[in-house]
Amino acid sequence: MSVLVLTLVAALVAVALVVAFLVSPGLRRTLDLADAGDAADAMARSSQSSGANAGTTGTTHADVSRDAAPSPTDPALTKARRLVADMSLEEQVGQLVMAPLFAGNDASTLKTAIAERHVGSVLIIGNWKSGVTGVRKATDTLQSYAPQTNRLIMATDQEGGQVQHLKGAGFDTMPSAVRQGAMSVDELRRSVAVWGSQLKDAGINVDLAPVLGTVTIERKSNAPVGALDRDFGLDAAGNAAHGAAFVEGLRDAGVQSSIKHYPGLGAVQGNTDFTANGILDTATTTDGTQIGAFHTVLDQAKPAMVMMSLATYQQIDPDNPAAFSPTIVDGLLRGTHKFDGVVTSDSLSAEAVAHVPTDQLGVKFIEAGGDLACIGQSADIVPILDGLNAKAGSDPAFAQKVTESATRVMRLKVQMGLA
Repeated sequence: MSVLVLTLVAALVAVALVVAFLVSPGLRRTLDLADAGDAADAMARSSQSSGANAGTTGTTHADVSRDAAPSPTDPALTKARRLVADMSLEEQVGQLVMAPLFAGNDASTLKTAIAERHVGSVLIIGNWKSGVTGVRKATDTLQSYAPQTNRLIMATDQEGGQVQHLKGAGFDTMPSAVRQGAMSVDELRRSVAVWGSQLKDAGINVDLAPVLGTVTIERKSNAPVGALDRDFGLDAAGNAAHGAAFVEGLRDAGVQSSIKHYPGLGAVQGNTDFTANGILDTATTTDGTQIGAFHTVLDQAKPAMVMMSLATYQQIDPDNPAAFSPTIVDGLLRGTHKFDGVVTSDSLSAEAVAHVPTDQLGVKFIEAGGDLACIGQSADIVPILDGLNAKAGSDPAFAQKVTESATRVMRLKVQMGLA
């Protein structure tokens, strides 16, 4: 057959396909899916050879199935998956740990943890009085230990009142959350934006705030929240409105937030940092107003992180602290309420979980669906890392959870411009 005939046949086939496409929804869908499948195959081939280009962003769609209609994928997620695929298992584990640097300690004490153990986040903790300049010196030094393509999440507890870790020149003295609750939401958002800009100037990119627990018992008897005026002092709806304003004010300043302590510490007497007594919540339910404040803020303000409580919730999961509860983390927070951001723990060095072997603390948290293990004592860094690595190295199912959590952390880093 001549070249001319072949050309004519090809043209007629193309015309026929166009006509069929215009009149047949079924054929249109088949062709769309084939194109989507080809795109997915191309992306997969590209990913296999992208080691040297892991820092670039992609514009193709990930995880597109030939058996389902294609859906757009977050470019940050696509990049995060590439970055994690290029990591060793030990490097992935490091992204799941937030190590503490206490006031008075030199940043160099974390050099090995960051440079050799791949720790990807740091908590600036304690009574820092060195002002913005002093904190910035520490955060810059810490960042110098991390790869240029994978900078550190740098967090602190800057709530206001009795919980303000960073003070001195350049940091305003923040009012307590109860006093913040007396502000209008607009005024609070503007004020938080100012406080957030001071954090950003100091090299802090995440504030582990605000507290969204609604105090339901006598305030003085509620040691973790009410006795310290860490809540906004309002009902659940008022706490949610002010909590959303706090999250949005931080975001206005270029700082991310972690609402805490899910599903709320307003109905317990004991402070989980210091005791294992009085930390059974018998009142909170999956559909009550206290937990509802968290869900409202998740829907309206979309914080980057949720910090899990270390209390136990009798009516939700009586057998595990919230941070170690698949029912609460994977089932309720991620499943029912569709939160796909980073889930962090309250301090795993707390007395509430002191009965758990140190090397199993991170394991239990990741098993439950958590992502970022917050550590409150320097001595716990290595055992927690070792426990995570040992479990991931011997259990493929757990290793997959590590990869999923590292991907969520890296997606946030990409969104924050850290990776």
